[in-house]
Amino acid sequence: MSTLSYAVSDSATMLRRSLRHMLRYPSMTLMLVGMPVIFLLLFVYVFGGTLGAGLGGASGGRAEYVNYVTPGIVLMTVAGAATGTAVSVAMDMTEGIVARFRTMAISRASVLTGHVLGSVIQTLLGMAVVIGVALLIGFRPTAGPVEWIAATGVLTLFVLALTWLSVALGLVSKSVESASNAPMPLILLPFLGSGFVPTESMPAGLRWFAEYQPFTPVIETLRGLLLGTPIGNSAILAIVWCAGIILVGYLWAKKLFNRDPSR
Repeated sequence: MSTLSYAVSDSATMLRRSLRHMLRYPSMTLMLVGMPVIFLLLFVYVFGGTLGAGLGGASGGRAEYVNYVTPGIVLMTVAGAATGTAVSVAMDMTEGIVARFRTMAISRASVLTGHVLGSVIQTLLGMAVVIGVALLIGFRPTAGPVEWIAATGVLTLFVLALTWLSVALGLVSKSVESASNAPMPLILLPFLGSGFVPTESMPAGLRWFAEYQPFTPVIETLRGLLLGTPIGNSAILAIVWCAGIILVGYLWAKKLFNRDPSR
């Protein structure tokens, strides 16, 4: 068996381990799905009438706002999942299981790969639940099969980016508690972007930040694919942001994982 085959086989083993942890400890998955659903219901039914009227669409009110806010809520699910990934990685690092893995004849890369693949699967399932709830309360996408496939591809790329970043944050954290706090700024970025209100309504300085941070182009790309709104250069920016975050997160995580554990 070649080195690549061993790496693939070991990664599959670590993926099964990650998925079993999901089933054994469902509280993290419930939190991953529950928080975005609560925010979705809160913004649609409490604030949606007023915020939707300000969007200027034909239907207005909640019907307009649920379509607008759903892409932002979906990305909030990704940001929330990053916390769970960082905590899971930090637990492995602090409880000694990784030290044991280092002494075993397994591919070192498979340890991180298992975490990444497991987190990506968990996050995609969570997003599917959130989209299902959005459909139940009035979300009405106009996308065809091609647009849905493209939207799924963009979401998967973004999930992969934030997952690698959260793995690095889990590795750099000294404790599980600090790992749970490290990804928290990611949850704020949909609020400081176009997730809940148009960036045109923001003050100049905040608007500049909102338009150029990574969440906004992904949100605008999803809106364009699912609802037919103009995309402009958002798709290109989204792909560039995702590729850059993946590269930084992967290299950072690899460096942290391969460092001397005695330091």
